[in-house]
Amino acid sequence: MSFWRELRRRRVYRMAGFYVVGAWLVIQVADVFFPAWGLPETALRFLIVAAMLCFPIALVFSWTFDITASGIVRTEPADPAETFDNSLKRTDYIVLAALLAMGAAIVFGSLQKIVEEVDDAVAAAEKIDKSVAVLPFVNLDTNPDTGYFSDGVTEEILHRLSSIRALHILSRTSSFAFRDSNEGPARISEILGVRYLLHGSVRRDDNFVRVTARLIDDTGYQVWSETFDRKLEGIFAIQSEIASTVASRIEREIIPPAELPAGRTTTNMEAYDAYLVGRAFVNARTPGFQDQAISAFAEAIRLDENFAPPYAGLAIALGLKHYSDDEREANHQSAIRAAETALELDPELAEGHAALGLMLLDDTGNNLERAEASLRRALDLDPSLTNAYNWLANAVQRQGRYEEANAVSDRGLLVNPLDPILSSNKAHQLARRGEHERAERLLLRLTNLPETPGPAYTGLAVQYAEAGQLDKALHWAKRYGLASAMSTSGRFSAFLAAIYENLALTEDADYWVTDAVAQTRQPAQRFVYEAGQLQIRGDLAGMSAKIEALRTALGADIDGLQGIQAAQYASANIFVANYDVGIAVFERVFDVESLSSTVGPGFDELDGLERLHLLAYGYQQVGRDDAATELLTRIHDQLNAYVVEQHMDFGPLHHLRAQNYGLRGDFDAAADALEAAIRVGWLQNIRVMNDPSWAETITHPRIARMLDDVKVELERQRAVVQQADAEHDFRAEFEALRSAF
Repeated sequence: MSFWRELRRRRVYRMAGFYVVGAWLVIQVADVFFPAWGLPETALRFLIVAAMLCFPIALVFSWTFDITASGIVRTEPADPAETFDNSLKRTDYIVLAALLAMGAAIVFGSLQKIVEEVDDAVAAAEKIDKSVAVLPFVNLDTNPDTGYFSDGVTEEILHRLSSIRALHILSRTSSFAFRDSNEGPARISEILGVRYLLHGSVRRDDNFVRVTARLIDDTGYQVWSETFDRKLEGIFAIQSEIASTVASRIEREIIPPAELPAGRTTTNMEAYDAYLVGRAFVNARTPGFQDQAISAFAEAIRLDENFAPPYAGLAIALGLKHYSDDEREANHQSAIRAAETALELDPELAEGHAALGLMLLDDTGNNLERAEASLRRALDLDPSLTNAYNWLANAVQRQGRYEEANAVSDRGLLVNPLDPILSSNKAHQLARRGEHERAERLLLRLTNLPETPGPAYTGLAVQYAEAGQLDKALHWAKRYGLASAMSTSGRFSAFLAAIYENLALTEDADYWVTDAVAQTRQPAQRFVYEAGQLQIRGDLAGMSAKIEALRTALGADIDGLQGIQAAQYASANIFVANYDVGIAVFERVFDVESLSSTVGPGFDELDGLERLHLLAYGYQQVGRDDAATELLTRIHDQLNAYVVEQHMDFGPLHHLRAQNYGLRGDFDAAADALEAAIRVGWLQNIRVMNDPSWAETITHPRIARMLDDVKVELERQRAVVQQADAEHDFRAEFEALRSAF
């Protein structure tokens, strides 16, 4: 009998088929559930490797043995007339044991690797000596709506402990993530990376307050506990007592209690109450929080104009609010005055220095050095101010000190390892440097919190989108939508529309663009959403219609467009060959010499450089070749600086390098840059095929072949997304959640 017929007789083919199908099903299930469980992508790879290594073991078993109703027996020989004892012999048991041992070793090794990856994804930094996390004190007031008061007590204690340099105090965001958590002290201390946890409760009764504080170590052992009964007017003294007692218990000689800072006090408890309400709104960042916070801080100032913290809170709330162009400058100056007033009343107020630094950072003038100095002073006074690390890193980076900016972010994460904004910003930096797995782990850690913060979802969605994993980007964007249906905006729907458009799923893209447009009343912002989609699609007739509609809606005001709205209007005009209009708008809102927007910070640099390529293309089309060459050379130098100085290595950057080389006629270099983009997951195939500035570049044979390969990967991901949407009606569930609010 031939070898192949013998394989069939021994059911090796059937075993191979069953094994492949079974392994495929397991991997498909893992591909869905691993991200949902917060497991890193490498865990799935170890599972696939284990399945491949166990495959030959399964084939050997099938060749040698049969599984019957009587158990495992040796396979009978080919000649049925031959007398054969198919019971297992000693050698058979040895073979079975060896096969089992090899399979177990492979599976166990892969599981160990998966466990290590999971530990890497959720483990916190190594515990630091004298490190304390202040968990939110429980509100025992009969009125649950006064929870902001217990939070205020917690935060004041945290701020005072942070001033003791010998202690390492985690910031509020990491600690407060475990509000109402069922995790035990050992697990919380492990995730946060601290030796001690401080927790307690607050109860108000008329003009009296009882604060109970407990200090426990990372094993759950209670180191210290004390109850403070005071008149409400003495709340600041209670906070000082608790801070001093905790410090002395951790290290008795750290600092004498008498040397603790005097703090920010007021005898008007209504003013203090209003201040706590405002701070609660700023911390929560719920939709419309700025106006509610501004109102509360203003009330606190009205009640006690010598109470410094509300002025700092007002400055920050004003700084975080979005204004129309005609309101921006007046409110900016109001915020600066509020921050300066806070510092006049209390020169050592950390929040006052942070607020002033934020406003100087957002100033369109050259105040980066002053902003940096203010933010450094804020962190000197209170190292637990997480937002100040973000703002300081921004100030340092904008001065060209990239490695120092990274170090500032790392310091912030050391203080507050689970802060969503810090983690999201750091992950963004890592992803753009090509360190996708580290970035992924940083964000997946946040999904293990009792309540996943929005920046974890959005950070993962953006990271996967930039890495060309559009199916995963949609997965995390949808999870954000279901978790935050009430607070989503037109930008969320526009993000979904762009993903679907790049996958050539135009019906879905149209649905989400329509949804984005329905959520804004500004004609110019509606134009941004609609024209952005048509630009990817290459619908020039539709874009021309949108341009005319915007001109009709705005009239003479169209010349006042700024920022992204002006940039999109200019880009659309270049696309439809209205070169003079597009060039004029670009030159009005961009400083071509410095390659930056003239409307201040907040305009994404890479987005600006991509649009400036369209300006260079427009120059070429109207015969201004020298201007085009000069502009493209400047952009080329800037892109190279990103690669060399900031060590960036991600798809959109290499996309711009390829576009730059193509517009300068160096198609071999353009092909090299595009190859680098594809290596890190670039999938902007549809966008470049419909972009007139790419028209000549994509005819290069090597580039055309690469685009064909990209098209195949896009088709694969399109099928994955279509199957996911068929199995789960995200639209219906999202709309039901949003309408419920």
